[in-house]
Order: sequence, then structure tokens, then C-alpha cells
Amino acid sequence: MHRFDSRPPPAMTRPTSRLRSLIPTREQIMANRWLGWLRPFLAHPQLWRWSRRGVALGVALGIFFGLLIPIAQIPFSAAAAVLLRANVPAAAASTLVTNPVTFGPVYYAAYRLGSWIYGDEAAKKPPPRQDAEETSIWEDISELGLPLITGLAIMATLFGLLSYFVISIVWYWRVKAKRRRMIRYYQTRDGRKSEGL
Repeated sequence: MHRFDSRPPPAMTRPTSRLRSLIPTREQIMANRWLGWLRPFLAHPQLWRWSRRGVALGVALGIFFGLLIPIAQIPFSAAAAVLLRANVPAAAASTLVTNPVTFGPVYYAAYRLGSWIYGDEAAKKPPPRQDAEETSIWEDISELGLPLITGLAIMATLFGLLSYFVISIVWYWRVKAKRRRMIRYYQTRDGRKSEGL
């Protein structure tokens, strides 16, 4: 039986060593109670492989569900990653795009975007009060209505696609640069050897 390590390879972690702690391990994902129903499908090795397509798609899915829905982002992104054979740890970690710090600004920006699309009438409606303890998140969202949902859908789609293309392009150029460095190294080494003969 093959053992698949869920951690990214050392070459990838150097520039992002701080973010590595945010990426859940395979064991953490398997032990997550919300993902128990996915365990039979999580055995596929491609779901844990750190490839350009897998990571780019995983991050795109995580950002999409992280922006689109306020709760259960990890189960949704993990399920989508299983279906599309994306990197599950990248999908789970990317949902942190919305957290207690970014939640308010993201949802306000989405509401303003939706209001702009639907016209000034929607924009005149004030957002719900944040100090009302008795109101739930669902009541707040329902008060904001269609402009918020539209804004979230647009932002989730745009940022998901953008992250996919940015990661794919950066990954491609990094691999290309690494190959160029290796070719230069071997050419220089072979050149020195031939001079020494």
C-alpha cells in the first residue's frame, strides 16, 4: 500500500513557510467530523498530489466556496475537490479567505457590488445593525437580499477563476525558471569538465 504525504514538497514551502501551518494535513482532514461522509472517496492519490492543476483548482474551489457561502465551506470545497480531482488540502485551506477579520469587509463589498448592479434603490437600503445580538447571520443575510447574493456569486466566480489562472501561470514560470537554472548548471559543469580534459 502506497503512503501519500499530504504536505507540500520542500521546494514549494520555502517562500510560503508561514502559510504551511494553515494547510491541513491528510490526517486532520480524515479526522474532521464534517468530512466523515467523504472518507471512502478520499483515498484517491490525485487528491493529495501537489501538482499545478490540482493546487490551482483546489485553491479556486476553496476561494469560490469561501466567498459564496458563510458556513460549511470546507465540506463543500472538499466535496467539489473530490469530484474534480483537485488538491483537497489546498481547497480546505483556501476557504480561510473569509474569516472573522475579513467576513465583514467581504460581505459589505459584495452587497455594494450587488447594489450597483441592481441600481440605487437597493443601495439605499441600510445594512443590518451589527450590535443586535438576537439577530442571526441568516437574518442579516436575508435582510440584505438579492444584492448581497448576486455580489457574492460574482466575487466568488471572479476571484476563483483569477486564483486558478494566477497560480497556474506562476507555477508554470517557476518550473520553467528552475529548468533553465538546471540546464545552465549542467552546461557550465560540462564546459568546465571539457576544459579540464
